[in-house]
Amino acid sequence: MNGRGRVGLCTDSNAQLPPDLVERYGVEVVPLTVTVDDTEYLEGIDLDADGFYAMFTLGHRPVVSTSQPSPGQFALAYEELAARGCTEILSIHVAASVSGTLNAARLAAHAASVPIRLVDSGTASFGVSCCLWAAGEALAAGASLDEAAAVAETLAPSIGNVFIVGALDLVRAGGRAGATVSEGDGVPVLTLRDGQVEVVDRAATVAEAVGSMADRAVRWGDRLRVAVGIADAEAQPVAEALGHAVGEAATVVEVVRYRVGPSVGAHTGPGTVGCFMFPA
Repeated sequence: MNGRGRVGLCTDSNAQLPPDLVERYGVEVVPLTVTVDDTEYLEGIDLDADGFYAMFTLGHRPVVSTSQPSPGQFALAYEELAARGCTEILSIHVAASVSGTLNAARLAAHAASVPIRLVDSGTASFGVSCCLWAAGEALAAGASLDEAAAVAETLAPSIGNVFIVGALDLVRAGGRAGATVSEGDGVPVLTLRDGQVEVVDRAATVAEAVGSMADRAVRWGDRLRVAVGIADAEAQPVAEALGHAVGEAATVVEVVRYRVGPSVGAHTGPGTVGCFMFPA
């Protein structure tokens, strides 16, 4: 809230925004449709992370595809925010270069009862949440809609990420794997950079991979916000070790946890653990 009016926040479920940040900033999250083995689900509503990874059983690899929300779904989200008293809305989404989500939001914005400012985050997955997180903090500090939008629009180059996966074949099948992403000795430590997944390190063990990820995360800047992500419950010990390692660093001012949901997990599979980080 500021003197110019109340600004509401909206995003899409590809952002993987965790419940604590949804509640902190009052965000409306519009679900993508995830189709698994010919059955359609709304991400985060009909199908959560646990339900999704439970489909990877006895060696079965489900066939997964995703589609953007409809303009009607965005219209409902915008009207919900308006009904809560928001006089303006900042709607931050996955990059238009990889999804039609922003176009659907734009169609809904034309008919909205309050002004909508759309932001192409220029990124995907929790990178979108980083942009929203930063914009939410700016609004809480008294920023205007335009000022918060500028924060979200310019943050992408400052966002880092690092992760390990349990299914390199899914990464390669997604079409974003660079030439270095291949089977080999040790545990490949990965990053998504300019739309391509690259190997930044090869650790001898998972424990060493955690150390490598933590080291890269805490060296990203002087005052950092970090989000530690986990796919399935079996990866919990690895995520706990990573969260502990980054949380103790003097450079980190806040750590949140999130689940790697279906729209992202379809490309990484069970066993995925990693983190996103950006300057606070």
